[in-house]
Amino acid sequence: MTGTMRLADTLLVNATAYTMDAAQPRATELAVADGRILAVGDDLRHVVGPATEVVDLGGRCVLPGLTDSHIHFASYALTARRLDLRQAASLDDLLSAVGRRASAAAPAPDGTPQWIEGFGWDQERWPEGRFPSSADLDRVAPKQPVVLRAKSGHALVANTAALERAGITTATPDPAGGRIGRQPNGCPDGMLFEESAMHLVEDCVPAPSDDVLNRALCEAFQSAWRLGLTTIHDMDGADAFAAFQRLHLQEALGLRVVKYLPAEMADQAAELSMHMPGDRNWLRVGGIKVFADGALGARTAALLAPYDGEPDNWGILTIDEGELRILAEQALAGQLPLAVHAIGDRANRLVLDVLTETAPGHPTRSPHRIEHAQLLHCDDIGRFAKLGIVASMQPIHATQDRAMAERYWGARCATAYAWRSLLRVGAVLAFGSDCPVEDLNPFLGIHAAVTRSGIGREEAGAQWYPEQCLTVGEAVIAYTLGPALAAGLKDCAGALAPNMLADLVILDRDIFECDATEIPETRVLATVIAGKFVYREL
Repeated sequence: MTGTMRLADTLLVNATAYTMDAAQPRATELAVADGRILAVGDDLRHVVGPATEVVDLGGRCVLPGLTDSHIHFASYALTARRLDLRQAASLDDLLSAVGRRASAAAPAPDGTPQWIEGFGWDQERWPEGRFPSSADLDRVAPKQPVVLRAKSGHALVANTAALERAGITTATPDPAGGRIGRQPNGCPDGMLFEESAMHLVEDCVPAPSDDVLNRALCEAFQSAWRLGLTTIHDMDGADAFAAFQRLHLQEALGLRVVKYLPAEMADQAAELSMHMPGDRNWLRVGGIKVFADGALGARTAALLAPYDGEPDNWGILTIDEGELRILAEQALAGQLPLAVHAIGDRANRLVLDVLTETAPGHPTRSPHRIEHAQLLHCDDIGRFAKLGIVASMQPIHATQDRAMAERYWGARCATAYAWRSLLRVGAVLAFGSDCPVEDLNPFLGIHAAVTRSGIGREEAGAQWYPEQCLTVGEAVIAYTLGPALAAGLKDCAGALAPNMLADLVILDRDIFECDATEIPETRVLATVIAGKFVYREL
């Protein structure tokens, strides 16, 4: 038993607690006081006072609060306002949904047609097997401007009305790091690839008001609580950061937020980090988010060799080595790490090369990270541990993108989503969802990491490169201790130990003992943040 003699605000008894604390990995009782873990053990009667709430958990499983280490939370919060195309099984399904929205849409207050926004389509699921086009959209929505982001988040399709609003014509050059899809005659075909190109249209879409965004975020906090999430590492842009700041000052921030600022805020990042008002255990600047390449779904992830079946397509590097070096030096001057999106093996090598040159001798408040790290060359895997770079990965991508990866990466998939290989060399893993690209539910991610297969008993034997599977314990660490280390919070978060933040989750089953096929069915019975039940079914 560990702890002090202060009295507890809350005592959880008859628990099956997996603490992630090497000094005491298991416990049956947890005491909480003043938002921190007071004591952990098997007999904590001495911390019970007249005001202590004693909660009998009936043997239920308790874990440290879970962290989503890579999420676009404002984008997720706003999905209810947008056309959800994740279930569109064909191009016709997409067009039918857009047509219905166009027929029902009222004009904007100024009388102009309202924008139709959508997300989540995936051409790899369609029998047509091709990207949609502006001509397709024009058939069902000739007047309203339409912009639909692909599931990958690295491509969109816009109709002619939207292209006209953005001023995109045959004469418009491809922006640096992006590409405008074109017909054989050079006219834009409606497809835009990567942020620099997508922003040409998306910057024309009216942004939600502060009030709308605040309300959406508060609703999304509740969804996260129901899934056991207590902390997020957010990768959205400046608008999201401003919204989190507003809610933090109002003491209405429902999750702990580690915010990675976009590269365009790099010159402000150190100052913002040093002078963040309020409790930094609720909101802090984690580092600077940079894009090095595109994505598998858009076939823009930068590769060392061409995509299988596309000999002229090596993907897109969205930043060159010199630009990345400048950003790295700027971040290091403020003791901030980089969090670099790199999916293809070429992009990962670029990031590793630049950090090898710039990082030594320049300490940062938390480690550098590579976001996604989906395809690695075998020669580069050991470099993560050598450089102390966190592999911030999303296990559900492996199971959701398996067919696409096999189609375009072929034999290279042996070192795709290489969790076990990275752990073996000593790298730190921090897991997340990439929501709204994938489902927010962390138990889907744990299942994917443990099984590398689809959901359900019928798919349990269809493991994909099973040598890369993790144990349940290793996967849970990647949702708890790993993220805490990645964010520079290992001294106060990620484990249930005395003086740590009292963030925890209570489950309806013991995921360490149940069949792995049952993990996706896990239901959260309670979520506690700073010692308070923010969600409770008990």
